[in-house]
Amino acid sequence: MRWDALFSDMEAQFAEGERLALDAEISERARAETASVALTDRLRGSLESHVAVHLVCGRVFEGTLSHAGADALVLNEMRHQVLIPYGAVASYAGLGLVSVAESSQVRRRIGLAHALRGLARDRAELGVTLRHMPESGSGLAGVIDRVGSDFLDLALVTPGESRRASQVRQIATIPFAALGALRSWSAGEL
Repeated sequence: MRWDALFSDMEAQFAEGERLALDAEISERARAETASVALTDRLRGSLESHVAVHLVCGRVFEGTLSHAGADALVLNEMRHQVLIPYGAVASYAGLGLVSVAESSQVRRRIGLAHALRGLARDRAELGVTLRHMPESGSGLAGVIDRVGSDFLDLALVTPGESRRASQVRQIATIPFAALGALRSWSAGEL
């Protein structure tokens, strides 16, 4: 009888050891898998979700996440779209846990400069928030004249006015690293 109890006890200890080893292996694999997830993949997994994007400058944009590119995301607000470079973001609220890798090689190469060149081509009227602009700052309003490899020239005009030479108050050259957000003045421009 004592032998049965001894073997049952040894069997239980062995089973518990195997269970603990399996739990440890599962935890380690989960940590390794999480470590390989990129933030852009998490953003892609949250497309069509309502998210809040908190910028380094303290400004917060909320809307439906409609695009997560190589260098920036696009939020759809009620009447505007907002292009936000990833480097200007302090934190996100509302992201899901799902991650989706970008399968298109072309989309992986399309960066912030490509989006800005499209806005310049379309002569889109924009409100521009700088990365380190205080939340109470009014930002810049204008039309992108040209886009270089790491900067843009913004013709400053009064919101709602066309970009004509006589209406331009100044040309502001803005490094990409200083961009916080670009908001369209009318929906569907980004």
